[in-house]
Amino acid sequence: MFFVGVFFMEITGIALRFIVQKNAHMKMLLKKPLILAVFLVSSYVLGQTDHVHVVKNAEGSKLVVNGKDFMINGMNWDYIPIGTNTVNAAFWKKPDDIIKAGLDREMSLLKNMGVNVIRQYTGVPAKWIKYIYENYGIYTMLNHSFGRYGLTLDGVWTPVTIYDDPKTQEHLMSEMKALVEGYKNTPGLLMYLLGNENNYGLFWAGAETEDFPDDEKRIQFIGESRGRPMYRLMNEAAKKMKAMDGSHPVAICNGDVLFIDIIAEECKDVDIYGTNTYRGVSFGDMFQVVKDKLDMPIMFTEFGADAFNAIENKEDQYSQAYYMVGNWKEIYENAAGLGKVGNSIGGYTFQFSDGWWKFGFDDRKNADVHDNNASWSNGGYARDLAAPGANNMNEEWFGITAKGATDPRGLYELYPRAAYYALKKAHRLDPYAPGVTLEFVEDYFDGIELMEAVLKARGDKAALAGESSKLLRISNLQAKFATFSTGGSLITTPDNPDLDDPNTFPNQLGFDHMQSYFFGVEGNPTSNMRAEVNFNVVGNVAENPINEIFYETNSRPVDVITENGDIVASDVNRIRVYQAEFEWNAKDFDIRGFYRTGHYHWGYEGDFFGFYPEANYGPNLDIYNGEILGAEIDAKGALKGLKAAIGPQLWWGANPTMLFKYNRHVGKFDVTGIYQRDFETNVVL
Repeated sequence: MFFVGVFFMEITGIALRFIVQKNAHMKMLLKKPLILAVFLVSSYVLGQTDHVHVVKNAEGSKLVVNGKDFMINGMNWDYIPIGTNTVNAAFWKKPDDIIKAGLDREMSLLKNMGVNVIRQYTGVPAKWIKYIYENYGIYTMLNHSFGRYGLTLDGVWTPVTIYDDPKTQEHLMSEMKALVEGYKNTPGLLMYLLGNENNYGLFWAGAETEDFPDDEKRIQFIGESRGRPMYRLMNEAAKKMKAMDGSHPVAICNGDVLFIDIIAEECKDVDIYGTNTYRGVSFGDMFQVVKDKLDMPIMFTEFGADAFNAIENKEDQYSQAYYMVGNWKEIYENAAGLGKVGNSIGGYTFQFSDGWWKFGFDDRKNADVHDNNASWSNGGYARDLAAPGANNMNEEWFGITAKGATDPRGLYELYPRAAYYALKKAHRLDPYAPGVTLEFVEDYFDGIELMEAVLKARGDKAALAGESSKLLRISNLQAKFATFSTGGSLITTPDNPDLDDPNTFPNQLGFDHMQSYFFGVEGNPTSNMRAEVNFNVVGNVAENPINEIFYETNSRPVDVITENGDIVASDVNRIRVYQAEFEWNAKDFDIRGFYRTGHYHWGYEGDFFGFYPEANYGPNLDIYNGEILGAEIDAKGALKGLKAAIGPQLWWGANPTMLFKYNRHVGKFDVTGIYQRDFETNVVL
């Protein structure tokens, strides 16, 4: 008699079979394989990838990660600075230190609010999925668009993907194979997601959201002619991906439940039904419909509300939080084991930060403008629906955080809205925890005070406003008034102005006054760039001062000789640029421009002969109406030590000229060379 036991151990995709017999000879044979098994198991524990699968039982459907029930508290996440879009932001192509800094800022905020998964599109390097997971405990759902936004095949662009075309099928299946091969062993990978409401993409040729067509016959025709081949191909892709990677589920992303009957027929090998759903504060019957039609777990790949009120035409953080908290309440209520439908495994709030690039994206414009355009209508969001059918969905305002200005490294700060703080409290609830019931979930969400979240977010809103105020501000505001009295017995000034000689000054005895106003505007588009311009507005110009040398004399009446005789121009130079300057500190150079603001000399930098003199003249520049205008450039990096000054009048009275100075430390000496050349060298007097 002997006993045979069969054991299977999955070790990085390799199944090892051990046959154990009660036989001394067989034990000897198994000695070496068991030693190998111990080594492989040790390696597995140290460098394992996560095992994620869907479990169904009488209570419903759950996602289980490494043996533990897992509710997806997800977030749609990207990194797209203001002024860029999904095409040119290229976050993953930046230097590692920039990427790390960006991730550290944002993942800290996400972890703080209880997010445990982010939705990312393909293109993210596997090492950063691992970095996010190992440093912040946040998984990644990897999303392939699966032709949602068109494909280029053989050099030909097709805006609407034809899924029954053999070349298209071959292309997409090869991409799915490469996707799995590149990511299947990545720590922090939760699952694969195919598409992004691709059923809507069968109607729309662009990336911008539009109102959906209401022709039922056309919808059904598109579903059969374009949708069925797409879902069939998605199912084939899912089968292939699961054969290559048995540790990560495959989900699809559909728009609401459109074409769900076709999905039921064609997508039998898909693990999870993902849906982008915008129905307002409630998902309605969606949980039951998905259970009845598909008997799959449901995962909300997008849902939420924008933070802009289309009626009041202003930000509305309360309403955004209201809709999002209502959505999450239903997601938790329908988790397995709580007595409702039991097929909800979580969702991904849309979205973490505002997408400034969205409106106008098809034309690649307005990425630096936070548009408040409402591009489509949704009656489920009645709080800002002006009338039935009126557009009320503002695509650029869906972020639960507002986006700050881009700094010189291409990074930015985020400013949480009320929804961030409300969801932070929501995500503290674990619907799978012992003792949690449906009544407990309802009471818990009823205790989330939205106004408390709004009040908490006001500090962030004020901080954002403070940052925005730095972009453009009034930097100077002055009013100068002066009174002059001219009199005496030994002067020739007349008692009253001579009407036949209006341009002789002083023109009369007695009192007169001066009005001179100054205002400045400063701009700081980024932390490394500043510009300021000051204007002078002249009101009344005194005509009786004995001292005729002052700045405002340029605004006195002027005799103009014309063919028709002399004409007195009385309103001249009433508004002038008084001063202007700018600074730009770039990676490879610093540049400073100046107009009547001055600069220092190079005397301490090797300019012993004073080729470049100081140009700070104090009040004399105003008294004599002098001007200086030019720019200075300081090189950095490989050209450090090189300076240049170029301008039409670098110092008062200078000719248009250019100077170049190069300073270098050689041994114990500082060696400086200076080259100067006027723009005009062949001057004939």
